[in-house]
Amino acid sequence: MAMEKNFDAASNEALIYQKWMDEGAFKAGANASRDETFTIMIPPPNVTGVLHMGHAFNNTLQDILIRWKRMQGFDTLWQPGQDHAGIATQMVVERQLAEAGEPTRKEMGREAFLEKVWEWKKQSGDTIIEQTKRLGASCDWSRNRFTMDEGFHDAVLKVFVDMYNKGLIYKGTRLVNWDPNFETAISDLEVENTEVDGQMWHFKYPLADGATYEYIERDEDGVETLRETRDYIAIATTRPETMLGDGAVAVHPDDARYKPLIGKLCEIPVGPKEHRRLIPIITDEYPDMNFGSGAVKITGAHDQNDYEVATRNNIPLYRLMDTKAAMRDDGTDYVAAATRAKAISEGAAFESSEIDALNLVPDAYRGMDRYVCRKAVIADIDAEGLMLEVEDKKIMQPFGDRSKVVIEPMLTNQWYVDTAKIVQPALDAVRSGEIKIIPESGKKTYYHWLENIEPWCISRQLWWGHQIPVWYLPSISLSEGSSSIDDAALDFSNPMTFCAASEKEAHKLIAEYLSEKGISFEFFHGGYSSSAELKQEFEANGGVPVWQDPDVLDTWFSSGLWPIGTLGWPEDTEEMQKYFPTDVLITGFDIIFFWVARMIMMQQAVTDKIPFHTVYLHALVRDEHGKKMSKSTGNVIDPLEMIDEFGADAVRFTLSAMGRDLKLSKTRFIGYRNFGTKLWNAARFAEMNECKPGGFDPASATQTVNKWIIGETVRALHATDKALEAYRFSDAAMGLYGFVWGKVCDWYVEFAKPMLQSDNPEVVAETRATMAWAIDQCLIMLHPIMPYITEQLWGDITKRENMLIHQDWPTLDEALIDEAADREMNWVIALIDSIRSVRAEMRVPAGAKIPIVQLELDEAGQAALKGNDMLIRRLARLSDVSLAAEAPKGAVTVAVEGGTFCLPLADIIDISAEKSRLHKALDKLAKETGGLKGKLSNEKFLAKAPEAVVNENRENLVRAESEAVRIREALERLKALE
Repeated sequence: MAMEKNFDAASNEALIYQKWMDEGAFKAGANASRDETFTIMIPPPNVTGVLHMGHAFNNTLQDILIRWKRMQGFDTLWQPGQDHAGIATQMVVERQLAEAGEPTRKEMGREAFLEKVWEWKKQSGDTIIEQTKRLGASCDWSRNRFTMDEGFHDAVLKVFVDMYNKGLIYKGTRLVNWDPNFETAISDLEVENTEVDGQMWHFKYPLADGATYEYIERDEDGVETLRETRDYIAIATTRPETMLGDGAVAVHPDDARYKPLIGKLCEIPVGPKEHRRLIPIITDEYPDMNFGSGAVKITGAHDQNDYEVATRNNIPLYRLMDTKAAMRDDGTDYVAAATRAKAISEGAAFESSEIDALNLVPDAYRGMDRYVCRKAVIADIDAEGLMLEVEDKKIMQPFGDRSKVVIEPMLTNQWYVDTAKIVQPALDAVRSGEIKIIPESGKKTYYHWLENIEPWCISRQLWWGHQIPVWYLPSISLSEGSSSIDDAALDFSNPMTFCAASEKEAHKLIAEYLSEKGISFEFFHGGYSSSAELKQEFEANGGVPVWQDPDVLDTWFSSGLWPIGTLGWPEDTEEMQKYFPTDVLITGFDIIFFWVARMIMMQQAVTDKIPFHTVYLHALVRDEHGKKMSKSTGNVIDPLEMIDEFGADAVRFTLSAMGRDLKLSKTRFIGYRNFGTKLWNAARFAEMNECKPGGFDPASATQTVNKWIIGETVRALHATDKALEAYRFSDAAMGLYGFVWGKVCDWYVEFAKPMLQSDNPEVVAETRATMAWAIDQCLIMLHPIMPYITEQLWGDITKRENMLIHQDWPTLDEALIDEAADREMNWVIALIDSIRSVRAEMRVPAGAKIPIVQLELDEAGQAALKGNDMLIRRLARLSDVSLAAEAPKGAVTVAVEGGTFCLPLADIIDISAEKSRLHKALDKLAKETGGLKGKLSNEKFLAKAPEAVVNENRENLVRAESEAVRIREALERLKALE
């Protein structure tokens, strides 16, 4: 049956993919013919996610490697899976509950809510899987894993328990990014720092006891520019509500303006007059003497930089807000708290444990939303005349990437990995070259993070996720003469901690503890995550009140165990023995610390092995102007829409061909869809000329043209292998593009036409066999990048025993390259290209046949010309070839290797009209380049214009100048014709 006129991606891709699935083509070990393994772990997308262009790019690169290695006979595994995505999933399900009018999460309780989440997962959790399949991803879907699977969950809890017992995990109080909407800590990656219109308020902090000093400012030369007596120190802040928690004012030790004030006290200018707090003026390297007043208020519990200053200088960390970012209304009354804080400021000793109970929010502000409080604080300070000025300015503000509310730095009690204890092996692995990071620039980021590593906050105040495997038991004080816990006094505020992988194991540990202490009991209370509920239960019924930590683990903790967790660890499974360590991780550069580095640290801490030997970091996909894609900007390109319109192969080729300059536009997809059409047409041409594959030995070729294309195929194969070995995906793609389109579909098809019509049956047979072989090699080499159309053609061309996905990758010897044939055919191509270029520049009518004059030519050139005379005449559209010692008047010279030709064009084109056209075009370009140079030399434009706009102007200037050079060269050619 004859081939279809074109490849219908919309109807055929799904059929082809299903056939691959039915044949088990993606399963681990499929097509393996050697003992070597090749393993890639897919970066698990969020279970709530939909395929975006970043996923498409990342998965395309992975699939290229897997398909290539599978065809090479490696025992391959591409492990798929999805991340449970704590916040994102909880948010989706809560939104659905609200839309359905069902009880809220807190109303229905933890257990019922988690049942709802699992229901959602069952109904909607496979969306990202099905979308990934549309891209052609050849993962072993029979092994698909989810980070909340029972086995994976058990592995996560075991790692936590093991690390806790080794002293690598602890609970502590530190500053975190707090999302007031979700009421949880979030990672830095979940914070979007956005420039917004804001204000900076400048206030007076009066000096204690009415003290004064001489405030002096000097210019760069040390000349005095201002001197005045002040009874205050000036402070600027963008968050006046946090002034209530100030613990000090810091100035730089070299700042001469404030030397007289160091060690003195100043007053926070807000709150009841009779209980105004005094705070010390200290020195620290943090303040910038040239920014603002040079004096900085230190609110250690609500700012990361302030936290570090406060920690260095033993300044109390006063928390002002609750989990909703409203001003606290709990803890001690204000008078008692202010009195104690005043004593601490004056040097009284304090315990960090007591500080959190001190609520320094005055009664008038308690319970207010932080922004309502801000207005009240500003108004109260202004009423006292202590506000110096209000400055409108742009400020960077942190927003939760999902909640879209302003993130509050918050001092909270969280679980941490003591990363300083496990970081060194991860540093050593990269420094030694045991793990290679591509590109090399990724190492700098890796080293920066790991050499300055902070404790890793791994707890989240959510319900969906791996609940912290820690149980609490109240402190027990037995009644005199009694050994029963039922008669004991219990302190629920100061519990003991027991870490175990399950409630059963926790109860066992606690029972052993109680037995050692001689405390008797009858039963445990189980299933609690709240001490408040449990206290009531104990008071009513006795028993051992044990409750589990309500928090869950950060999803980065569980995904940090992705390689071993998917292979069955902690069991010594066959998959662990065979596929771990894995080979390469392909991921975005933006998560080199949040995931890559942590994965290396975790795997080494757990198994003493690296998780992979290579990390390939790709750039972000941007729009055609270099801007990051975002829904708010409206420049998002949906990969599924592109697949619908152009087919998955065009999308995959576009993404693989971009290299590190990931500027994406719709025209790119169109271009590579056309490339697929070009390949299809070449295959149809072969079919129509009865070119059928089967048993061809490329070493048997005798015809120069056939020897040439065989050599070019060998070169293309070796270049592709070399590029993929080095993870140069764009080199592989563009090399194949040039070979398939240029060498095979253009030149070889044209060169083969007269040979297929030859009177010599041996020439016809050899050309048919060579053509079929060359097309087959194109399909094989292109398959990792364009799997669908190549698989379709593989089956359409002739009946095969195997699908293309399991065809062995070729190993062609360089001995197949015939240097003589190569030189001859490349000479012919160069001559035809030169003639075509002159025709195009001189605007010779496309249908016109023109003469060519041979001026001088060496022996090799004459042989090539004689042997390919018919080809050259037909493809260059020449009427005849003549000899001459000198070029006739009105001829354009064409230089080739070993000689010179010329094209008499004076009587064929209108020289005057052509010169006029070119001069007009040159004038237009001169105006364009002048305008572009003006913009690019304007400092204001360079400073204010977006980077993408500046780069676009630079590119346009290069293009315009290049076009002007080409036109001037054409004008010079025209002069020779006059």
